[in-house]
Amino acid sequence: QLQLVESGGGLVQPGGSLRLSCAASGFALDYSAIGWFRQAPGKEREGVSCISRGGGMPKYADAVKGRFTISRDNDKNTVYLQMNSLKPEDTAVYLCAAALAVHGRCPPLGAGALYDYWGQGTQVTVSS
Repeated sequence: QLQLVESGGGLVQPGGSLRLSCAASGFALDYSAIGWFRQAPGKEREGVSCISRGGGMPKYADAVKGRFTISRDNDKNTVYLQMNSLKPEDTAVYLCAAALAVHGRCPPLGAGALYDYWGQGTQVTVSS
């Protein structure tokens, strides 16, 4: 069964850090572009970051540039999202997704329709 599972979410104070993980089972992430998305209550889902098959030139939403870092470990079949300097507006459910039919390149951020597999999400809450 092809599956993506996110972990690492939780409650953190403003200015704090979290590292999210996106682990794949049933398929290898090697040939996929992997995106992170988030959805806050009452808001549309937005693209946060994406890493290509080779890991070069990752994409970031303007709201997270300089604070979030995406990386991948193909040996562990896992992609990470390091989130630093967290703000209350970062509060959301974070989801990872795999795009298989894009030759390993990142789709435009937010282009959820180009992703083939999705995880269930992990809650991130930034609050004092």
